[in-house]
This record gives sequence, structure tokens and C-alpha cells, in this order.
Amino acid sequence: MKFHILTLFPEMIEQGLANSILGKASQREYISVEAVNIRDFTENKHKKVDDYPYGGGAGMLMQAQPVYDAYKHVLEKTQADSPRVIYLTPQGKPFTQEMAQEYAREKELIFLCGHYEGIDERVLEEIVTDYVSIGDYVLTGGELPAMVMIDAISRLVPGVLGCEESAEIETFHNHLLEYPQYTRPEEWNGKKVPQVLLGGHHANIEKWRLEQSIARTKLHRPDLYEKYALEERACEYLKKKDKVHHADMLDVIQRGTAKIFAVRPDGVLLQDKESGTYMLSVSNRDAGERLLSLVPESWGTDTFVSHQEFMNESICARFGTGSNVSVCFQAAYTRKTPIALEKAEIRPLRAEYAQTVQDHYHVIHDLSYILERMEKEELFGIFEDDKLAGFAGYHNEGSMGMLEIFEGYRRKGYARMLEAFLINHRLEEGRTPYCQIFTDNEASVKLQKKLGLRFSKELIFWLS
Repeated sequence: MKFHILTLFPEMIEQGLANSILGKASQREYISVEAVNIRDFTENKHKKVDDYPYGGGAGMLMQAQPVYDAYKHVLEKTQADSPRVIYLTPQGKPFTQEMAQEYAREKELIFLCGHYEGIDERVLEEIVTDYVSIGDYVLTGGELPAMVMIDAISRLVPGVLGCEESAEIETFHNHLLEYPQYTRPEEWNGKKVPQVLLGGHHANIEKWRLEQSIARTKLHRPDLYEKYALEERACEYLKKKDKVHHADMLDVIQRGTAKIFAVRPDGVLLQDKESGTYMLSVSNRDAGERLLSLVPESWGTDTFVSHQEFMNESICARFGTGSNVSVCFQAAYTRKTPIALEKAEIRPLRAEYAQTVQDHYHVIHDLSYILERMEKEELFGIFEDDKLAGFAGYHNEGSMGMLEIFEGYRRKGYARMLEAFLINHRLEEGRTPYCQIFTDNEASVKLQKKLGLRFSKELIFWLS
């Protein structure tokens, strides 16, 4: 992970991030931190980077030219096609652990640190992709917020903490505050370590820790507890009904991209915030009608996944979808052990292959969608003698798919190799690999069964 920080005070960044865990992570090259001095790019001979704002007002504004030239300097060195540029501002979206997880999936990030009364709006419009705030208060500059964000993001980068479990089971994991912890001596100042922690019974310890986390969250952060309870109840409902049939909804919840509208005894409605796709599963039509009424009129997407056929007509009537109804099996790889892979050259596809993918992929012909999958490194190619023989990847809502093997390369086991690669990749991320197969795609059904995926008893329906 590479961090580029555009700042007027590079020494502040360098000194602040050169110590402790982040300093060691930089030395071991798990992360790299580059502080770029905006002042070096001003055209003013006195190194001036600010001026009075048009229209009057207190204070000075940072000028567009030095900021833009500093950005272009970083862009020339970056390996990412279009790195995200984060502007630290009180007007931005509040920074959360979910956002840290999202940013940790990027290869490179650029942070823009403002000063004085801000930065000329024109350059912000030109280069900024994300406006982020670390709290509802005002600081003298963006350096401290940038360091806070870099710290939170870096600790999610593999290798930085040394123990990967530390990044997962901590405060805000699953929307719960961390449980209390103790070390030696057993008794201090008249207070003893809870007996359950001394017994060595791991199941009891984990149960106690969860209870403590829930109690702490209820007491100190009722807002977080409400979200935790919602997700917990949603997962409980979906797993009880059929874990494989709801693999898509469970995956969205697990990776923290679910906007849950409601969890009822007879149904769950959620939206995947990344793809915009709505997902609905209910026990009866009346429950479905009640849940559909919670979706805003301007629902903002053209896809809806129904897990019961009896809801298709209602969904189409309410949202005008249904000109294309795809009937699918849902299958999931529920084992924990990866699949043994034959030796093959499989690597992420870059933009240079976008047109080739579009020409061969018979389901989606949207070039921007293909490029977006490539930018997120979620589309992979298999090569023979350095020539692309086929590809497969993940759709934006999380399912495996986009599988195509080119004419002349078929019957060589490449489809199995690609999908086994995707399955193992998801297992490494701690997720359950799943896919959705058109009911008339006999070849794909046969492949999924050969790879050991379990099929749901019921069908799912994509309405678009």
C-alpha cells in the first residue's frame, strides 16, 4: 500500500508516521509513505502558495496551480490507473472503520491536506474523489486527519500488525466495542482477573468476551449496538431459512456493505451499497409488500434480486423493473479448505484487455463495468504462452462469474482452474465463495458440482 500526502508540512507527516508499528511497516515495505511538499511546485519566486479570496472574507486560500502540479507529479509516478484523492475537510463524510476497510483494498491513495481557509474550489473539482472528515471540529490543517486515516488504514494491510487476527477482532469489529482485557498480576489493587479467563476453556472465554462486548456497546454506544443487532438478526434469519440460498445476502452483510432496511420475523430487505443492488427474501407475499414499501421512490438502481418467485410481479410493478428476468441457481463453496490448483498463469487483467473482454463476454457489454472490475483487481485472466486464453472474476455485488474461455483453448481445464483460483482467493479473504448460474447453463452447473459447490433448493431471480 502506497500513501502520497500533498502537504505544506512534509516533516510533520514524516516524523509522525516514522515510529512504532507504522515505522516498522515502512521499513519492511508493507506500506510506503511519501510526503510531497506543495510549496515546491509554486511558480511564485517567494514560494508563496496562498492568496486573498475573491469576494473578500477572512483569511487566505491555497492556490490551485501548486496543488494541481503537485498532484500531477505524484500521478506520473503512481502505478494505479486513477488513484483516489482524499481531501481532508470538516465538510466531508465522517471517517469510519468501514471506510478504512474500503480504502485498505486500494493499492495507492493520495491525501490532500488543506491550510488557511481552504483550497481554491476549482482544483478540488478537478482532482478530488473523496471528501472525508475525522470529526465535527476544525483543525489548523489536514495533516493530523491524514495521519489518523493512514494509521487506521495501514493496520488493515496484511503484514503490518504481524498478527492478522488483531485487525479483525478489535473495537468496531462487527459493530461491537472491544471486550475488557487483563494481564499479570492476577490481583492488582484488590481487583482480580475474571475467573473465566484463568480456566483455559476457550469456548467459555469467547462466550464471555462476546457478552462483555455486547454489554459495553449497549452502555457506551447504543447507536453501534442497534446496527449490530440488526445485522445479527438478519444473519440469523437468512441462515435458518437456507444458508446457500442466501449466500449473496450473507456475503454483503459480512463484508460490511449492507444497508439493511428491515429485519422482520418473516423477511429481510437490504441493499448492497457498492453495487446498488437490492436483495429481498420473505416468507410470504404480505411480508414482501410491507418490506418493499420501505424502499425509497428514487431507489437509484436498475437491479433487484428476489429470492422468492411470488415477489417478482410486485417488484416489477413498484419499480418498473422486469424487462429482463434472469432465473438462477445459487451455489456456494461451503468448505474451508482451498482447492488444489494445477500450475497455470493467472493474473489480474489490466485496462489493455478491456475491449477483448467486452468482445467475448456474452452477458454484459458495458465497457465501463468491465473497466471498473479491472480497476478493483477483481477480473483475472488465464494465459497460455503469454496469450490470453480466458477470464473470470467477481461481479460488483460479490458473486463469482464473468467466466469465458476462448475458442481454441477449451477442453483444457482452464474454466476449472479459473474458478478454483477465485474460490481460493475468496477463502483467503475469509469469505464464502458463491456464484449464480442461469438454469439453462448446463456446462456451468456441471462445473460447479465438480468443484464441490452446494446448490440451494430454491431459485433466485434477477430483475432488471
